Amino acid sequence: MCGRYAASRRPEELVEVFDVQKWDPTEALDANWNVAPTDTTYAVLERPDKETGEIVRQLRALRWGLVPSWAKTPDVGVKMINARAETVHEKASYRRPFASRRCLLPADGYFEWVTGRDERQLEEQGKKKRTRKQPYFVTPVDGSVFAMAGLYEFWRDRTLPDEHPRAWWVTCTVITTEAWGEPFADADEHPGGPRSLAEIHPRMPLWITPDRWGDWLDPTRTDVEDLRGLLAPPAAGLLRVHPVRTEVSNVRNNGPELVEPIEAPEEATLF
Repeated sequence: MCGRYAASRRPEELVEVFDVQKWDPTEALDANWNVAPTDTTYAVLERPDKETGEIVRQLRALRWGLVPSWAKTPDVGVKMINARAETVHEKASYRRPFASRRCLLPADGYFEWVTGRDERQLEEQGKKKRTRKQPYFVTPVDGSVFAMAGLYEFWRDRTLPDEHPRAWWVTCTVITTEAWGEPFADADEHPGGPRSLAEIHPRMPLWITPDRWGDWLDPTRTDVEDLRGLLAPPAAGLLRVHPVRTEVSNVRNNGPELVEPIEAPEEATLF
């Protein structure tokens, strides 16, 4: 799954990288090296312009945790930070946005945790103990933007008048897929560590490479079977991984030091 990621790029850079045509500077966000569920984060999407009706690519600030349009309260969003690629076309909460409200969530990379060896043994023995986990940071080898496939949705708070600034919520979710079992590009440089994403966690965010951005964002593409063809992950070997400080496990911590590699894991793992 994807439960935490880093997004430090300035909006001006994202506008250039994604060829964005419209964005509101008042929605500018600070760099966030520890994006967590319910945080507001950047999303790239395409929608008709209110004035011209033409479809334009936009940079928007959305809340992470999708709230379906039919939800009674927005509280369900905290449980809907991820959507599985295998079932996104049929689940009630995701099938409508999958058909016409797809987005990209720009990231530097994402975090995943591996349970410590001693804690895993206690867990297997049925002994109650809060597990300690070693975080790893997964990021593109070439330093490019890690564009995660996402969906977005609108939710109307009926308790507020139309003119209220919080009358409408725009929320998003990250689509996940089966993690790569192939070795990382730099696996040989970290003997004793995990050699593939599958060794860390069975799921990974669906990465959309630049050659597929246009197809993924196009809201006029609504045929479900056609869209399902876009859910295939790119070839393995384009990502690298390194252990990072355990401070990232606390959502209150934020800063570039959270993504910097450390020489060795702070928590002994199964690898």
